[in-house]
Formats: sequence, C-alpha cells, structure tokens
Amino acid sequence: GSMTRRCALYLRISLDHTGEGLAIARQREDCLAIVKQRGWEVVREYSESVSASSKHKVRPAYGQLVEDYRDGQFDAIVTWDLDRLTRQPTELEQWIDAAEERGLVVVTANGEADLSTDAGRLFARIKAAVSRSEIERKGARQKRAALQRAQRGKTPLGVRLTGYTIDGETIPAEAEVVKAVFNMFVSGESLHSIVVQMNLAGIPTRHGNRWHPNSIRRILTNPRYAGHAVYRGEQIEAEVEWESFIDPETFALVQAKLNDPRRITNRSGTDRKHLGGGLYLCGLCGHPTRSWSNRRYRCPKGCMSRSGKPVDELVEAVMMERLSRPDVRDLLKSDDSEVTDLNKQATALRHRLELIGNDYDSGLIDGKRYRIASDKVNAELESLERQIGARSGASAIVGILQAPSPSDEFANASLMRKRAVIETLCTVRLLRCPIGVHAFDPETVVIEWKGSEQTAQAS
Repeated sequence: GSMTRRCALYLRISLDHTGEGLAIARQREDCLAIVKQRGWEVVREYSESVSASSKHKVRPAYGQLVEDYRDGQFDAIVTWDLDRLTRQPTELEQWIDAAEERGLVVVTANGEADLSTDAGRLFARIKAAVSRSEIERKGARQKRAALQRAQRGKTPLGVRLTGYTIDGETIPAEAEVVKAVFNMFVSGESLHSIVVQMNLAGIPTRHGNRWHPNSIRRILTNPRYAGHAVYRGEQIEAEVEWESFIDPETFALVQAKLNDPRRITNRSGTDRKHLGGGLYLCGLCGHPTRSWSNRRYRCPKGCMSRSGKPVDELVEAVMMERLSRPDVRDLLKSDDSEVTDLNKQATALRHRLELIGNDYDSGLIDGKRYRIASDKVNAELESLERQIGARSGASAIVGILQAPSPSDEFANASLMRKRAVIETLCTVRLLRCPIGVHAFDPETVVIEWKGSEQTAQAS
C-alpha cells in the first residue's frame, strides 16, 4: 500500500545454547531482507544476548521494545523466529492482543508466523506452548541428571572447583592450597589471618585474584573436599570418583567451628594482637585479663596490671620446653577417642537424614512428617557438632604435635595458633608484682597444666 510501515527489528541470541545459536549478524541479515521485500522502514533495532526462557530474567532491550511500541514509535516488528521474541505464553498473548486491536504486524524471518492472520496466530500459540513445555522438561531433565550424577559420585558439571580439573582430576598444586586452608583454620587461624597469609605468600585464587574471607569460607564449607557428593547444596551418600583432600572428621570439625555462635558474634575480629589478651587469667579474681596499650595485661576489675613482654616470653619458653619432651604426643590421647566417637554419631545422624529424605522423595511420608523427623535429627546433629567444636581445641595442637619438632613448629606458629595451643594445654594466671620490686619475677606467672595435677611455677 501507499503507507510505509515503520518497523522495529528485535534480535536475540540466547546464552543457554538451546536456540540455534544464530549470530546476531545473521538474524539481522534475514530480517532486513523481509523489510526490503515489503518496502518498510526500520525505525530502531533492539538486540541482546540473554535467555527468553525465564520470566525472571531481565531483558532490557525487550523491555524497551514494549515501551516504544506503547509510545506508538512503530507498527510492525520483524524478528528471526517467534521464540527469539518470547517463549512466555503470557507475553505472546499481549502481542496477539496488540495485533488484533491495534493492527500491529509481527513477522518472523523464517516465514512461520504472521500475527496479522488467524492461522498465523493459532500457529504462534501452539509454538509458544510447545516451547514452554520443552523448557520445563529440559529443567526437569537437568535436575534429574544432576541428582543421578551426584548419586553415582560423578564430578558435578559446571564451574570448576579449586583443586580439580573440570573432569574431577586432582591438580596437585591447587590441592595443596586447599589442604593448607583447612590446616590453618583447624589450627586456630581466623578467616582474616588466612587471607593475609595467602596474599602475602603471593598464592592466587584459581581465577588469579587476591583472596578474601568469602573465598576462604567457600573452600571450608564445600563438602566435596571431604569426599561427600552434593546435590542442591545437600550432602548425599555416594561413593565418589574424585580424590578427597581432607577426612570427614576434619570437615565436620571445621563446620562446627564455622557455625560456633561465639565466632559469629565476634565477627568484627577474632584476631588478637597480643598472645595473652583474654587468655591469661587474673590470679586474684580469676577474670580474663585484657591487653592494654604498651603491651600490658590488666585485670578489668583492677586487681593488677603487668608488663606483657616478659610474661609472654616466659609462657612461650615454658610451652616450648613442654613440647620438646618425649611424652608430648600423650597430651592428645584423652580427647581423641571421644571426638572420634562423637563424629561417628554425627555421621550416623547424617545418614538418618538421608533416609528420611529418601522416604519423602518416594512418597512414603508426607511433608509434615518429613519436617518433624528432619527437624529432630537436625537438632541432635547441631548439639553434637557443638560438642565436637568444644572439644576441638585439641585440633589446633594436632598439627603442631605431629610435626618432626613440635617445639620448633610452635616457635614458628602464628599468634592465633600459639594461643590455641596454650589454651588447650594449660591455664595461665598472673599474680601481682610485689611493690617496689622492678625485676621480673617468674614466680608471679602460674601455669597449670590441664588434665594433670602438676603445676609449673616456672622454674
């Protein structure tokens, strides 16, 4: 006709590789051929690369297209294929309404749909419905496949995990980094101090970036490192085909430490500046001392105040002497069996959760009974993990005691590890200095060994 239609081109490639993956350039070429053939004029081109399968994905160019149509900027849309424009039946209906009421012409370059005719509209509705069900089926298929992979212990698809190739083969250098992160944390380092040490040592993350507390936390909370299969964030029982870097007990212990309410409330900084702040007790009232400026320790109740340097030097010397004795490895015996036993109980509870989940999946129990049963087991599990956490001060010292020379290992340990070892092995009480005496008196530092009767009045 004499009227030249003003038209918009809408081009889209999806990132989800489900479409033909046609390049934008090819779509544009085909669409322009139609425009030329019909003698229309292109007002504006809208293009983006984003999936159209989700209601929740924002498609900026598409949004702009809808808005400009409402403003009357064009009266025809040319797109390569209908599912480039939309895969949502509700969105399609809005375009059909526009075609019926306001004479909008929607044409696809592959010649299949023309919303200006009855047959074209029917075809479009069928195509959109089929498209929709394919997306739903694909989603269900992917979930099922992911669950099966997890149950068979196969490496999950998707983002590569530090320490493994995409196929789940071990990358030795990265594996060492993962093990180091777990060791440092178990030894009493905070997330912050691990970050500082990794960055100082110039070790990059797998993306080649600097470390942050969150990147450390992601490693520490990933069950795959302990050889656990994971499906949708939950551990499931399965024989896995990748190498685990840490044992399940250590992993459970790390989770207990990370979830320890005392840690969480103390987020502002669990790192101490002084060896004994909050650790040494006042020998008169029993209150934990505070470290003060100029490296002094003082009782918050005002009983006493001491110069910190000679006290710290004495405590470290006594610890190194104790750690250099042949019986040093006996220090751990008492706690170990108990922690192992608690860990066994925790593993049994995790297995129980798995079974409850299976019963629910198979329809043997309903949602309400599933919730009641799993809440009960989870509560028991939490209490167990807290007990493991409470007894795990010993873990800080495990690494030190297993070193070829425990006393050297202690001497070179970071402040947080030293504190963890002191706290595990003994209680340090500070007495007042006699008035008028300026020389340091070792008798005023009382060290009581835990789990034994002996008291070391530093000699």
